[in-house]
Amino acid sequence: MANWEGISEFVAVADTASFTKAAQKLSTSVANVSRRVTALEERLAVKLLIRTTRKVSLTEAGHLYYSQCKQLLDGLEQADLAVTQMQALPSGKLKVTAPVTYGERMIAPCLHDFLQQYPHLELELILTNKRLDMVEQGIDLAIRLGQLNDSSFVARKLRPRVLHVCGTPEYFEQYGVPHTLSELSRHQCLVGTYDHWRFKDDQHAKSMGIHGRVRCNSGIVLLDAILKGMGIAQLPDYYVKDYLQSGELTEVLTHYRDNREGVWALYPQNRHLSMKVRLLVDYLSESL
Repeated sequence: MANWEGISEFVAVADTASFTKAAQKLSTSVANVSRRVTALEERLAVKLLIRTTRKVSLTEAGHLYYSQCKQLLDGLEQADLAVTQMQALPSGKLKVTAPVTYGERMIAPCLHDFLQQYPHLELELILTNKRLDMVEQGIDLAIRLGQLNDSSFVARKLRPRVLHVCGTPEYFEQYGVPHTLSELSRHQCLVGTYDHWRFKDDQHAKSMGIHGRVRCNSGIVLLDAILKGMGIAQLPDYYVKDYLQSGELTEVLTHYRDNREGVWALYPQNRHLSMKVRLLVDYLSESL
């Protein structure tokens, strides 16, 4: 392990730009930090730090060496954390947010089952269709639906989400079956949160504006309207799957179905993903 000697001290100095602060961070003496960093420089035969009476800065070689050593130490720290966490049951509070309907029907039952496995955990579940500030509100995990645009968080796809355009057999018998996207303009399209539907046309994403007599931001309300023959709607699989299987609803425009939708678990970028969050994400991925 001789090659590791002095690396922790060097990284601590680079992080704090101070031998004194590095010594405090490592709970050792300034002399020990200085001695180990000097020995490291002598072993490498290169100057890593520029020392003055006022500040400490990195040389060009120091910047290069720091970037590599920082990754190594972070990896070692994560390995230590993973092993030690294996010996303990997860505990503490989990703060999770999810969309209202999907949270009620799919996420909450999974969370309850998860809590039964880990009795030392507490849960705060916030069901809202608003996108909350995860960092500001201390949220451990957010469930998001559809396509993701925010790259500031780590995202894991828990399951695909398929959108189906469907109506009752009676509706299609009366108004005809649309075979192309342009034919939607002749149908009563039940409008959800957005006034457009998402499709894939010749491998390209396509957004289609729609209109109709009924508009509501609730999938359950739109489903009721579909079942009563009031029109057609584009809804995720978890709303309509059972009705499609029973024949109460019929899907149309299947060759335009967009397969990029998903159910996502988002969490803030953090070197140390806590065991309770990691276990929950794994559990949701398996359960959903």
